[in-house]
Amino acid sequence: MDKVMGTVTGNAARDLLVGIDAGTSVIKAVAFDLSGRQIAVASLPNRYTTSADGAATQSLAQTWADCAQTLRDLGEQVEGLAQRTQALAVTGQGDGTWLVGADNQPASDAWLWLDARAANTVRALQEGPASRARFEATGTGLAACSQGAQIAHMAATMPDVLARAEVALHCKDWLYLNLTGVRATDPSEASFTYGNFRTRRYDDAVIDALGLSARRGLLPEIIDGTELTHPLSAQAAAETGLLAGTPVSLGFVDIVLTALGAGIHTEGAAGASCSIVGSTGMHMRAMRNENVHLNAEGTGYVIALPLPGMSAQVQSNMAATLNVDWVLNLACDLLTQFGTSLSRSDRIKCIDGWLQEGRPGSLLYHPYISDAGERGPFVEPNARADFIGLTSESRYPDLVRAVVEGLGMAARDCYTSMGIPMPDELRLTGGATRSRALRGVLGAVVGAPTRISTREEAGAAGAAMMAAVALGVYPNMNACIAEWVTPLLGQPESPDAELTRLYAQLFPAYRKAREALVPTWAETARLLKSRHRPVSASLN
Repeated sequence: MDKVMGTVTGNAARDLLVGIDAGTSVIKAVAFDLSGRQIAVASLPNRYTTSADGAATQSLAQTWADCAQTLRDLGEQVEGLAQRTQALAVTGQGDGTWLVGADNQPASDAWLWLDARAANTVRALQEGPASRARFEATGTGLAACSQGAQIAHMAATMPDVLARAEVALHCKDWLYLNLTGVRATDPSEASFTYGNFRTRRYDDAVIDALGLSARRGLLPEIIDGTELTHPLSAQAAAETGLLAGTPVSLGFVDIVLTALGAGIHTEGAAGASCSIVGSTGMHMRAMRNENVHLNAEGTGYVIALPLPGMSAQVQSNMAATLNVDWVLNLACDLLTQFGTSLSRSDRIKCIDGWLQEGRPGSLLYHPYISDAGERGPFVEPNARADFIGLTSESRYPDLVRAVVEGLGMAARDCYTSMGIPMPDELRLTGGATRSRALRGVLGAVVGAPTRISTREEAGAAGAAMMAAVALGVYPNMNACIAEWVTPLLGQPESPDAELTRLYAQLFPAYRKAREALVPTWAETARLLKSRHRPVSASLN
């Protein structure tokens, strides 16, 4: 990263934008110049706690403290940051429930999108007569990660928690409240949770379908951060080291802002799609609202983009690189038995070699390794990972290759469910996509050329782009994309034609197998008791 040198006076030009991205793993504050060049980044690992009952919770107070610390740390890297910051923008992890009570104090710890306690409530709501109408309005399948399902579950099981709450926020909304003193949410999370993606407003019929009409007062005002900002409060200025009155923009949810920064939409590339290959796998395509396809299964998301009349049609795998971590950890565990160890960076360096040694298509792998099962393009909490086709000839590189092929098959499954042709181009972001061999496998399985961006912090950049439009640095988002995104896209990498044909032949078998396994998953879930133990997670 570059460090800006020199002394800056109070009259210096405000030539920087700061984007905050509060993800599940890391909270980051990133400084950009007005043309989109990344200047510096400060980050802290996120902290949350899980327990055997399916809970995944996070301290609101600690999250704000960590956010403020990253801004102070950024100020130590960029001289004159406070005086030079023209605006601040914030995005963060989606779904989950961040309840706030009197005097803007936390009413409880946050329920994260990882929390599984509302699973039974989801099943009951899905059986209700208004379930399909709710889906057709929101474009979003109901899952235990959804705030609507979580609040419905709280209402049934812990009404005392809701009694203390005055407003239900999401992660970025909580940070925005601490930055500005304003209780609000953005059009993306509001509409896919409680509203209509076409109007970007709350929908009373959706709220009623969730059984939450009596809780309507918990829902905050909806504001669009490309149109409206609020000033940084004096208290937040003291805690962050920035100047009181600095405009703050409330970004859309991090999923679509990461995709925006990575190139989900550039003019003249209507057939491009974007996959975020991180802990989870997010597969999405920018669509005009009138062209969105709502599948019969009632799964996926439709998430508003900060572009008029456009949304991201999304399917999300519960686990992506978690599968790669698992298979790499196997090698590490075995080596440990012989007094040898591999660092994480060493393991990642080995991926390309193992992918080259592994035999293409020798195994099928379903990458459902998350304890929460799967949510895209089907919802099944009992789904579990598996290999099909193991023989005495199978070797470790075959396992590694099958796992990566499985990520590609899962992505293809998601894109197929959107009711649109396979992408003309697949734009990839996420740490794992730094591997050219991995990109080659994903592109061949999906059947599209891949392209990556040199943008390092796409989520924070997407948030900062919203602030740039709000302040008039650019007349509209397309103009901002043309300078912040398009020049950073690399050249397309065409997949191997023979591999593309092989994977196209294997995909129907992959899909038929996962459909056939549903009753087996249910039976094994009933018979086998998974061993869980509480754990405090600190990820980086």
